[in-house]
Amino acid sequence: MGDKEYDVIVVGAGHAGNEAAAAAAQMGCKTLLVTMNMQTIGQMSCNPAMGGVAKGQILREVDALGGWSGIVSDKTMIQFRMLNRSKGPAMWSPRTQNDRWRFAEEWRLVLEGLERLHFLQESVESLLVRSERVEGVRLSSGNKVLGKTVVLTSGTFLNGVMHIGDKRSGGGRAGERAATGVTECLNELGFASGRMKTGTPPRLDGRSLDYRQFEVQNGDEHPSGFSFLPQTLPEKQLCCWIAHTSEEVHETLRSGFDRSPMFNGAIGGSGPRYCPSIEEKIDRFADKNSHQLFVEPEGWNTVEVYLNGFSTSLPQEVQEEALRKIRGFENARFFRPGYAIEYDYFPPTQITHSLETKTISGLFFAGQINGTTGYEEAAGQGLMAGLNAARKVQDKEAVILRRDEAYIGVLIDDLITKGTEEPYRMFTSRAEFRILLRQDNADQRLTPLAHKLGMTKPERWQRLQRKMDELGRLKGEWESLSVVPNEINTILEKAGSKKIDQKVKAISLLARPQLGIQALLEDREIEKKTRAISSDQEVWKQLEIETKYSGYIHRERENAEKLKRLEYVQIPGDFEYQKLGSMSMEARLKLADRRPENIGQASRISGVSPSDIQVLLVYLGR
Repeated sequence: MGDKEYDVIVVGAGHAGNEAAAAAAQMGCKTLLVTMNMQTIGQMSCNPAMGGVAKGQILREVDALGGWSGIVSDKTMIQFRMLNRSKGPAMWSPRTQNDRWRFAEEWRLVLEGLERLHFLQESVESLLVRSERVEGVRLSSGNKVLGKTVVLTSGTFLNGVMHIGDKRSGGGRAGERAATGVTECLNELGFASGRMKTGTPPRLDGRSLDYRQFEVQNGDEHPSGFSFLPQTLPEKQLCCWIAHTSEEVHETLRSGFDRSPMFNGAIGGSGPRYCPSIEEKIDRFADKNSHQLFVEPEGWNTVEVYLNGFSTSLPQEVQEEALRKIRGFENARFFRPGYAIEYDYFPPTQITHSLETKTISGLFFAGQINGTTGYEEAAGQGLMAGLNAARKVQDKEAVILRRDEAYIGVLIDDLITKGTEEPYRMFTSRAEFRILLRQDNADQRLTPLAHKLGMTKPERWQRLQRKMDELGRLKGEWESLSVVPNEINTILEKAGSKKIDQKVKAISLLARPQLGIQALLEDREIEKKTRAISSDQEVWKQLEIETKYSGYIHRERENAEKLKRLEYVQIPGDFEYQKLGSMSMEARLKLADRRPENIGQASRISGVSPSDIQVLLVYLGR
């Protein structure tokens, strides 16, 4: 096998594992990526898409921190859409449809281009642990590989079981075997585990569909992307389509409920609340006689399509009969049926904010093993786990992102302090500082940190500095420039905004909700003084957003500062909560179990009230 000792061993080559391996290698660590199949590195196991509401923000953060998911997504996109444009900029979320095969290929090329990253096609059977510290992994072949740290990113493979009706088979993904031994090893080491469930829809032959019956869903006319680095985006985009189920379809699906593992007890794990199977939808929302389906192409040069919204574990014959009753699917041919998959996870209250486990030093968890769902949530965790595993090897302090710094910080903090009993999915509503955590400013928030850590190349750092310089000069010009009534009032009247009767600063007009930059640039003086400062559309968007929402941004920064003060109040690791008789019993039990590091974390644990926090502050002398 050659080398048998590494700084970082990453187990699993999905979205979490790839980011973890890349981050560790970029940090200068000798890294080994172990995967059961070298041909499925970077596989999009479910839908061929990246980003979406809140998930797009995570991908932009991964990119800003020096990760690769955004770049890979941009290089392989077949369609781009900015979601939630009708809402405020805190809600804008980029999303791409991707070429599934090109995506995996691009990820492999990225990883093979990293000098310190090595590969091994094998299955990990157990961990090597001594004195509560990880020392490497044992492979199914019986060989051992030593590592100073190990990052587990097992996805849905730990004791995975796939369900199609009453048929069950072991596997972590269609056509791939499950991983065994690791759960049992971790249980013996004292870890608690549970079961979760996810699912996937049928894959269809696109040539058998009647697209005339569907509603066309085009991409944005001017696509951007995830990466803050310049990328060559496609000149053309592929269409997606929208279809709808009917009551007749629902009745056919109901006929198979008695054989559905979701309803007959064959599946015990919790499924994703916000991405339910089609049978769960029609059961939970019995009053709705129709549900949307999204017909998504799998790539530039394939006829295979993905039917988003029709995830199911019903018997194959029921899937086929129901689907062919949907308009446009009358002659649909199946490439493969939908299926559900049940797998092991480890409640994330057993890890710290660095994603290192509390029980075993040097062991990190990332992705679905922590109870999350989604490529983007996995990528964010993988990046931070790989980064912190490398930092541990280098005897450096772990990198922890706060809730006001990144959606990734919200994600990890939610997992650690609240835990999860169902697959966790990120939403903008989970982030109390979402006006600060916009997709457009992820580079401003996180690239300085990445530069400090050594995760950025000169081009990225120089690009951010240039952007900030142009933004500063542009803002200064708008703040100092005065406009007069005679020309600007025509523009104001056209926009439905109140006219002015004296000179005002241009920036005050930009703050008005009815007025955009493009309208104000029709004023000759504004256009002459500001147009030449920057040709970067991102800089102009940034100026407009920061101006219009300056009051909200200021208020959120103040609230973030208050939260930060609570984070500074540390709680000793051996604090005896049972002694606090004036604190509720629930709070004492929850705090003793979770062992929060500071008051901020303690305050976010479910079951811990503000009065419990006051008691704790008194006992801590605060």
